[in-house]
Amino acid sequence: MLIVSDIHGAFEPLARVAGLGEPLLVLGDLLNVIDYRTMDGMLVDVLGHAVVAEVVERRSRGDHDGARHVWRDAVAGSEEAVRRRFHELTITAYENAASALAGSDSIVTYGNVDRPDLLEASLPDGVRFVEVGVVEVEGRSVGIVGGGVPSLGTPGEVAHEVMRERLFGLGEVDILCTHVAPAVPQLSLDVIGGRPKHSQAVLDYLVRFSPGWHYFGDIHQPQAVSWRVGSTACRNVGYFRATGRAVRHG
Repeated sequence: MLIVSDIHGAFEPLARVAGLGEPLLVLGDLLNVIDYRTMDGMLVDVLGHAVVAEVVERRSRGDHDGARHVWRDAVAGSEEAVRRRFHELTITAYENAASALAGSDSIVTYGNVDRPDLLEASLPDGVRFVEVGVVEVEGRSVGIVGGGVPSLGTPGEVAHEVMRERLFGLGEVDILCTHVAPAVPQLSLDVIGGRPKHSQAVLDYLVRFSPGWHYFGDIHQPQAVSWRVGSTACRNVGYFRATGRAVRHG
């Protein structure tokens, strides 16, 4: 099986991977809201480069309140128009994702920047959407829990207690797949963004159930892409937008 995460609009490379004829797991963040490296994405399309650049600059130095003020000032008086345009761009992106995955044996979950309802509704016949559940792929049980950790209040974020309930509801599996990283500093600190994003519940699940493997994404520039938690081999399979490469299990 092939595993990818953090597509962020890289649908042509996704189509190439999906066309290889192997089972494909897509672990969320299909939308390209903002690429910090190139400063392009949906936010730039809606608000312009200057506003987004200031928001990114403030966030990168830890001034999150300042970033929120810049955002609020930029959209003041045009909130509905901004929401409408962002919705249109989301629909178009998911249509492109559906075209890339059409005809493949794929399973998709969502990340923090996604709209789970729109993503699920857009997927073509034969491509499965899994928010939480256990599926069998190539003879192995794969537990999947989608969503990101709380941060900005986006639809793709999942409360910590809900994430814990969903994870532990899986029981024992051979492979755990999440969008979020476990609470391991080397895996969860983005060396560019400068702020860790992780789930303590994921780490607790790994310690309690010891699946053979844990695959995840979310952290684009981690200190380490692989680590061991007890007997579990953990692997960050993103940042697909930058690499265009899938990770092959086994």
